[in-house]
Amino acid sequence: MSSAAPDWLRPLIAAAAAVDPASIMVPPDDVDGLRESAVLILFGEGPEGPDVLLLRRSEGLRHHPGQPAFPGGGIDPTDAGPQAAALREAQEETGLDPAGVDVLLTMPQLFLPPSGHLVTPVLGWWRAPSEVAPVDPVEVAAVARVPIAALADPANRVVVNHPLRYDSPGFQVAGMLVWGFTAGILDQLLRLGGWERPWDRTVTVAFPIPLPRR
Repeated sequence: MSSAAPDWLRPLIAAAAAVDPASIMVPPDDVDGLRESAVLILFGEGPEGPDVLLLRRSEGLRHHPGQPAFPGGGIDPTDAGPQAAALREAQEETGLDPAGVDVLLTMPQLFLPPSGHLVTPVLGWWRAPSEVAPVDPVEVAAVARVPIAALADPANRVVVNHPLRYDSPGFQVAGMLVWGFTAGILDQLLRLGGWERPWDRTVTVAFPIPLPRR
């Protein structure tokens, strides 16, 4: 574990390093043809205490319009690997300075069935926070540092009813309904970090957007 991690983050990093990807989502039968991506799960200490960086995708995008997400995207041939890709994408989307980020852990790839991506979560510590905001409003509508306490608050937790008839965790924070892959990862990280609090799983909300256009 990197010595750069603050004490409150160390239990999460230790637990995440040992997590089995299959415990989070079902692996694909065949990885051929799947696009490799990386996301930056960036933890910092803001005015309201420990937080994580999220963005909200613009409504006009073809895929996942309006969806809250971690900064990230496809790994380009010019990237040195998932860590470099996650930092590059985060800079392009939010304007953060990668020089202020210490990468703590690269987790195993996770399969994202709707988009056919293999996603590598990269956990980072925002050692020297920089100003962040949407760089290109065509792609990113908003950027927010969301307090861990808000994510763990039972009043902000819901179950999202998907039209394909499976339910998933959700968070109502920073004026957003966080759902899907991002909410699933946050749900796991709260548990691994020891931050999860009991919440009412009978509180449900409807899936927020139409299914992706084909």
